[in-house]
Amino acid sequence: MLKFKIKRLTLLICFFVFSHGVTQAAPPLPSGLNNKPVLPSGLKPSVSPALPSGLSNQSENKFNQFDTDEPFINVSGFFDMRGGIRTQNDPNQRQLSLGETRLQIALQKEIGSVSVNLITDVLYDATVNSYDIALDKGRGWIDLREANFAFSPFSFMDLKVGRQVLTWGTGDLIFINDLFPKDWQAFFTGRDLKYLKAPSDSVKSSFFSDYGNVDFVYTPWFDADRGITGEKISFYSPNTGTLVGNSAIITPERPYSEEFAMRIYKNIGVNELALYGYHGFWKSPVGFNTSTGNPRYPKMRSLGASIRRPVWQGIANIEVGYYDSYEKSSSSNPFTPNSEARFLIGYEQEVVKNFSVGMQYYVEWMQDYKHYQAAQNSIGATVLRDEVRHLITNRLTLMTHQQNVIWSLFTFYSPSDQDAYFRPKVAYKVTDAWQVEMGGNFFVGSKQSTFFGQFEKNNNIFGSIRYSF
Repeated sequence: MLKFKIKRLTLLICFFVFSHGVTQAAPPLPSGLNNKPVLPSGLKPSVSPALPSGLSNQSENKFNQFDTDEPFINVSGFFDMRGGIRTQNDPNQRQLSLGETRLQIALQKEIGSVSVNLITDVLYDATVNSYDIALDKGRGWIDLREANFAFSPFSFMDLKVGRQVLTWGTGDLIFINDLFPKDWQAFFTGRDLKYLKAPSDSVKSSFFSDYGNVDFVYTPWFDADRGITGEKISFYSPNTGTLVGNSAIITPERPYSEEFAMRIYKNIGVNELALYGYHGFWKSPVGFNTSTGNPRYPKMRSLGASIRRPVWQGIANIEVGYYDSYEKSSSSNPFTPNSEARFLIGYEQEVVKNFSVGMQYYVEWMQDYKHYQAAQNSIGATVLRDEVRHLITNRLTLMTHQQNVIWSLFTFYSPSDQDAYFRPKVAYKVTDAWQVEMGGNFFVGSKQSTFFGQFEKNNNIFGSIRYSF
């Protein structure tokens, strides 16, 4: 309740600032000012925060400025209609997998040296029964994406305070050291790819020097992933040994505690180097509370590093991380996850003009595996994880018709789990304002207990039409 009140107060303050700014003279916005990163097709992270293809915030929108002699607010946004259906019957879910109408309004105001930003979506979703607003879970008819102010108190320091979308790391749709919240329901149902990144309520401070740069993020209340709960996507339940859906929605126990994240980065020649640290909780409810019977988010801290540099005719990246599940006796507790080491190597290249290929190899290596086996056997578990999980990804991107049509296919394949996930999509930019898109989400697996195999009945196709302003 306290968290919701603070968020509501933040929203009211932002509206007051904007309404006040319309009647008070303010310095004009320099032409082209836009604090949000723009990326080419496909994930090409850089030293500054980077997003996978389609995740850049408002990159496709243009700011409409009022006469510079008059007070103004920068206004942009879009109107998006999007629908999808399952390609097979799922007794645990509706046949309609996606049905929403979304209006996004983005407001940006310069008040002296302070930039005030507000991005909010008004949403109608035909696949839900309730429109009660829960900003931390992304539910309801309002989805507040950003509500923050940014300024530079010193020449070597930037500060952003409030709701914001955060990201870093080098993976393409694989996240090791990016432990900011994700929205997996949006990802698997066909929403715009940028909605994979959920917002955080944080204070981000950035420090710059000739020796290196530092980003430090403080989040006073833990921001969990918007994960798979059965509300829209059915999944495998180890408790019942079957697939469950909207008749057995889970409600994880969320810790209302703080979390910290830090990145130290520097360019040395053509090499982009970074070190990462995190202290908080597992972002998904991989623990279990035996007294309440609910999933929970165990404590976790991590260390990691990455390098990105040109190789041959393309860009290569390596990223590693160690997840320390440091709760007492976690390695022998069957209801708390073991620590893990994670590794990623990737390469992307434009093979011919307008056609690029990206590949990644990713590994999750569970620590203290014998303790894990003994702990699971002690409770009679019938499904055990492998000690090492391997995952290979492939991104194909082709641009045609003067680059107005983008064809893409992203494939996840796990040789250890023997399952896969395919994301085909085609997007057509009709005009500068209008865009149409079609795509799908297809899962296959030999077992319903593996990560992608459990979603096989959620196969869907979707389409959208968008007007941007």
